[in-house]
Amino acid sequence: MPRKLLRRWLPDQSTLQKNRFLNRFSHWFEHPNLWHLNRRSVAGGVAVGMIGGLIPGPLQVITASVLALIFRVNLPVAIFATFYTNPFTIAPIYWVAFWLGSWVTGQNGSATMAQMPSFMDLALLDWVAEMGSWVQSLGMPLLVGLPLLSVLLAIVSYFMVQLCWRIWVYWAIHLRSKRPRANT
Repeated sequence: MPRKLLRRWLPDQSTLQKNRFLNRFSHWFEHPNLWHLNRRSVAGGVAVGMIGGLIPGPLQVITASVLALIFRVNLPVAIFATFYTNPFTIAPIYWVAFWLGSWVTGQNGSATMAQMPSFMDLALLDWVAEMGSWVQSLGMPLLVGLPLLSVLLAIVSYFMVQLCWRIWVYWAIHLRSKRPRANT
């Protein structure tokens, strides 16, 4: 089952209660769906993580956590799912969002994406500042494309997790039926 695999990697409720900072918010983390590993809760956690992952900066985890609390989906899965955006994947994801926003707003011919600043040429703080001005230069297509892409990713990932979970369960049932039974 996927549960056994996920339980090995994800923290549980007692881990959060031991944390000094999060202990004062522990009453928010009491709902069982925030910790149960079932198909609906995990699929919802991945979908919430997809939405939170496109929020810039350190707000990704906070957004995914708040959305997981609101929708009562698996909190550790939601936080873990935000990590699909990282320094290596952010440029292609923003390019897709820009393209999608250009297509929706009708700026196909006039919208050209400015070149992303090079990480190698700048210090980290300078690169962050350059990255911020680069994102601002993309304008309306990016402003429309990012929320649209996050919703599309959330919907697709929700149904993909649902489908993969079902396939995994059917496969486990199939393998169990093939096992020889012990005589009683």
